Amino acid sequence: MHEQDEVLDSPTGWVATHVRRYVASEGSSGHIWYGKPTLLLTTRGRSSGALRRTGLIYGEDQGNYVVVGSNGGSDHHPHWYLNLLAEPRVRVQVAADTFEAVAREAEEGERDRLWEAMTVIFPQYKSYRKKTDRKIPVVVLEPQGPAQG
Repeated sequence: MHEQDEVLDSPTGWVATHVRRYVASEGSSGHIWYGKPTLLLTTRGRSSGALRRTGLIYGEDQGNYVVVGSNGGSDHHPHWYLNLLAEPRVRVQVAADTFEAVAREAEEGERDRLWEAMTVIFPQYKSYRKKTDRKIPVVVLEPQGPAQG
């Protein structure tokens, strides 16, 4: 990913507003959202090739970051998740820190533990799981170093 590539923020109005505030303040406004820690995830669009950025609640595990592809309990995976399946190299911003990461779906041996940890952070994930038959992805973001310009 290159900084000069245009980044398109989430088409969802309140998410785009949150992302813009987060970026403009280097995370001092937006990193904690209603008491929950949030990061910015930038993926490469699987069809368009454009960089797409969204805000997500996260947890931490052994030096990695964990996010959940709940999509509010929709029967469809969120676009960011489908994008990282096609291209797992992503950019992440946590507060003022920006870095490259590789995304992977949590493995069976860790998935249940990470799911439970994420439901402690954001209990609504439990109700989202009841709304859909799809397996809600738990994604691990493994930092790879500072973002490349």
